[in-house]
Amino acid sequence: MEFTKMHGAGNDFIIINNIKAKIPVEKLGRLAESLCQRRFSIGADGFMVVDAPDYGGDYKMRFYNADGTFGEMCGNGARCVARYGYESGLAGETQKIETIAGMVMGYREDEDTYRIRLNDISVMKNMKAEVCGQTLDCVYIELGDPGIPHVVVKIPGLAHEDKENLRELGEALRYYKDFVKGVNVNFYDFTEEDGAVALTYERGVEDFTLACGTGTSAVVATLKEKGLVDGTKAEVQVPGGKLFVEIADEGIFLSGPTVVVAEGYVNVKELLD
Repeated sequence: MEFTKMHGAGNDFIIINNIKAKIPVEKLGRLAESLCQRRFSIGADGFMVVDAPDYGGDYKMRFYNADGTFGEMCGNGARCVARYGYESGLAGETQKIETIAGMVMGYREDEDTYRIRLNDISVMKNMKAEVCGQTLDCVYIELGDPGIPHVVVKIPGLAHEDKENLRELGEALRYYKDFVKGVNVNFYDFTEEDGAVALTYERGVEDFTLACGTGTSAVVATLKEKGLVDGTKAEVQVPGGKLFVEIADEGIFLSGPTVVVAEGYVNVKELLD
């Protein structure tokens, strides 16, 4: 089976064209888990399957987490798949990408920079979480319907914090009792001097990742709600680079780099037998 490996600011994915490969849907989760294992296989944060559209898109994007669970959508994944769709001839410079969370628009800005219009915010509420002996002020956000769940938590001095010091807190919030679907945990800090920084503990990866597009967008939505940014292409530093988020009347837009890492063939029979 042909595959392409890509990353967006270090958030890496394996992509296949299932219009050609025709892997049965019921086997895709197991295939994702096998392919995403680092050292034992190709390795990635997630697995994306391009399939035939159902409701007016150029193609459908199925997203699977590294543990094989099905995800509603992925922001950096959608940016990468938009480049894949353009370079594979499935769509033009502006494209419609069907996801379970709703239609996502993709835009080619240049050879390696892609921009997407994310799913709208369907839930946004302030709440408190009692974890690790602390009572934290949190913002819970879902993007799309069904929504991609995120919690946003301010960590002063995050840019200089060792992420290992935040692991216990990230794991506790990931499974916090009030988040019935589980949640992606987004730590952030904002200063006028340094700008916004973000670090995400991702559901389905069960670890910190180098970037999370929808998580970064949830952080910027929180900053805008607090009056700290005006929503015009906010710059956010993540461990894998920089992402840019614009919140406008037309929706939430995420942009940043995409990189094609490798293209090749993988033995699917051995992985699925």
